Amino acid sequence: MWIEGRLVESDQSVRLQIANGTIGTIEETHTSSSSLWIAPGWIDIQVNGYGGYDVNAPEVTPESIIELAHALWRCGVTAFCPTVITESQEHICHNLHVIAAACEADPLVAHAIPCIHVEGPYISPEDGPRGAHPREHIRPPSLMEYRQWQEAAKGRVGLITLAPEHPQTCDYIRAVIEDNVIVSIGHTAASEEQIRAAVLAGARLSTHLGNGAHARITRHPNYIWDQLAEDRLMASIICDGHHLPPAVMKAMVRAKGIERTILISDAVALAGLAPGIYDTPVGGKVELLPNGRLNLLGTPYLAGSASSLRECITNVQRYAHISLPEAIRMASSNPAQLLGLDRREKRGTLRNGSSADLTVFHIDAATEEIVIDATIVHGEYVYQRIAD
Repeated sequence: MWIEGRLVESDQSVRLQIANGTIGTIEETHTSSSSLWIAPGWIDIQVNGYGGYDVNAPEVTPESIIELAHALWRCGVTAFCPTVITESQEHICHNLHVIAAACEADPLVAHAIPCIHVEGPYISPEDGPRGAHPREHIRPPSLMEYRQWQEAAKGRVGLITLAPEHPQTCDYIRAVIEDNVIVSIGHTAASEEQIRAAVLAGARLSTHLGNGAHARITRHPNYIWDQLAEDRLMASIICDGHHLPPAVMKAMVRAKGIERTILISDAVALAGLAPGIYDTPVGGKVELLPNGRLNLLGTPYLAGSASSLRECITNVQRYAHISLPEAIRMASSNPAQLLGLDRREKRGTLRNGSSADLTVFHIDAATEEIVIDATIVHGEYVYQRIAD
């Protein structure tokens, strides 16, 4: 099959051939009239849920994980890391097993889930850094637990967020990276020395930098500055317009650089639903406002992210003053590089022989919002917009 449009990476008008799950011939067309942009498939490395589907629900099923994948495909996301958060070991292993079962049941979903992200339970127990994670299940790192995770997940755990202030952290990091697992620093109150030690042990990422932190911290030094200044750490940021003020978003992108910044949604199950008041298993009663902000009912406090990667790409352009190709890089090429998908499967770029994972979209002239026209996963259309 052939697709026509403009490559986001180069603004080149092309006809692009897809065959056997990979990109074949790319022909320049010398026409600039197309409003369709063709981008490497967007990759969201932190998804707790979307459209009513909850990765962390005790009643989660393989079918709901498959439906979650379909919901994200409609948002232009071609690949995602289901994110299992702090809970009992039994609960974590159950949900990891369910995600693995979904991958085994549907090969296209397996392609769309390059790995599972476990966020916690080895995080800070302090209010602020621990966020909404239940304090009673926060605990020190355990390699025995990690091996049980991998057994339940059929080896699919590929990203772990932890806080480096636990005494066992560095030994734990060195052990899990031997399995090609990526370690990220997050939900932490660590000192500069503890962060540096974690990086030397092999940590490579900061999880939603600027969030999962105290409301008030020492002006300097502090764990946000330390991670911003650490060039060996990439940083994921939530650009939903609520988790980070515009000025903070702009400063963080400039500090880390385009090449070390990854956009994430950190979406919860209520993302994509209609505004209203909802009961949730973690936060209790919450209110999803018309502007997309999700608050604990009756308070100004955030109860999670209710945006998709699509909104984050638009917001980071507006607030960090960056270009469309730069924003797309932070949602495609950079996460592909972090996860090793650029090397293993040639994801994150559009070249002859690359995996045919593409997000096709246009910009609405009136609202300047991104509109998804098609999502292609491993050479198959998984979503096509019905024209008005």
